[in-house]
Amino acid sequence: ADTLLPQGENGVNSRAIRVGTRRSQLARIQTDSVVVTLRELYPDLRFEIAVAMSTTGDKILDTALSKIGEKSLFTKELESALERNEVDLVVHSLKDLPTSLPPGFTIGAVCKRENPLDAVVFHPKNCGKTLSLLPEKSVIGTSSLRRAAQLKKKFPHLEFRDIRGNLNTRLKKLDEKEDFSAIILAAAGLKRMGWENRIGQLLGPEDCLYAVGQGALAVEVRAKDQEILNMVSALHDADTVLCCIAERAFMKRLEGGCSVPVAVNTLLKDDQLYLTGAVYSLDGSDSLKETMQTGVSYPHQNEDGPNDDVQHVGITAKNVPGQAQEAAENLGVELASLLLSKGAKHILSVARQLNDAR
Repeated sequence: ADTLLPQGENGVNSRAIRVGTRRSQLARIQTDSVVVTLRELYPDLRFEIAVAMSTTGDKILDTALSKIGEKSLFTKELESALERNEVDLVVHSLKDLPTSLPPGFTIGAVCKRENPLDAVVFHPKNCGKTLSLLPEKSVIGTSSLRRAAQLKKKFPHLEFRDIRGNLNTRLKKLDEKEDFSAIILAAAGLKRMGWENRIGQLLGPEDCLYAVGQGALAVEVRAKDQEILNMVSALHDADTVLCCIAERAFMKRLEGGCSVPVAVNTLLKDDQLYLTGAVYSLDGSDSLKETMQTGVSYPHQNEDGPNDDVQHVGITAKNVPGQAQEAAENLGVELASLLLSKGAKHILSVARQLNDAR
């Protein structure tokens, strides 16, 4: 690995490495955190942050995310910049990245996962309450079909309504108006923004399974750019990689996206990877949920040659044993196949049709 970064006029040493980001405050914070780590790892290299464009997902704020129907909502513009060599890497929330990336791109690093759970932020007047203690017909804001489906079933006395906008906008809508009693957000985003103190309740797996990849940051690079790929691979967190490969494989096999309620919970303990996966009807009345496990303890083999560029559901992780990645991917596929054999396809296609008709 000492030949990681070629010296000389054409190597990465001689130029600045450009990191692309969305304009939202959370995107900036996430990108900055990755760049700080890269600067510590590679003190001799120059990193520049190129603030991109607001993306399609940032611009269309009056439509529910699940209705825009574009899976690469927040990623497309950044990928174009990557393709045109305007930037060398882009930091995303992993859950925004589709399970199949466009040709020529790969996820070169998955950073250590922040808390993946969903969190409830209450209107100041409901401070100290939990969802079960909110009065009948209280309105909860969430733009996620996955969250709404699970919570409707669990808390039938509550009403769920769409809320869009970035984190700042949503919190503002919550605090300054009386429309919502509480909103549901990813705990990870709140923590990264420094708003952990606003978390009134963390929703454990018994209340709400989380989104595929939630809480993890992904670094997207050009698949053929070996220098950059080698460089960012130092950011990989092996446990997070295996969990997220299993989750993404599960979602891919189900063909789930923003427009259907698919949810997961993963646990890696004593070299065993446990994956719980579920699909829901829009109102949560119909659901399928199963758990499977697999061993992921494999030695790291030096796989030189053509195997270098093996991707698992869009992720290239050279420093994680290939057999472990395969086991994780198979686990996701098998769990999805089990749900499909029990009727998941019907639940999902009805959810998709109902959502399209909304």
